[in-house]
Amino acid sequence: MLRSILATILVLLLAVVTSQAQTEMADTMRSNGKIYVVVVVLATIFAGIFTYLVVLDRKIGRMEKENKN
Repeated sequence: MLRSILATILVLLLAVVTSQAQTEMADTMRSNGKIYVVVVVLATIFAGIFTYLVVLDRKIGRMEKENKN
């Protein structure tokens, strides 16, 4: 699980570096007010992924506990 989290963080960091090169598009979106829509959508996606990982970790923990007994 740690490897998948680290891989996800690496991909996100690469996406951030790539997105910094496209400032012109960001300036256009900011001037139109659409940047807030993008931020809300990204925040929703990350919250969903985080919630999924927490639920999955709890399920795996329960299964490991049951398997020990």
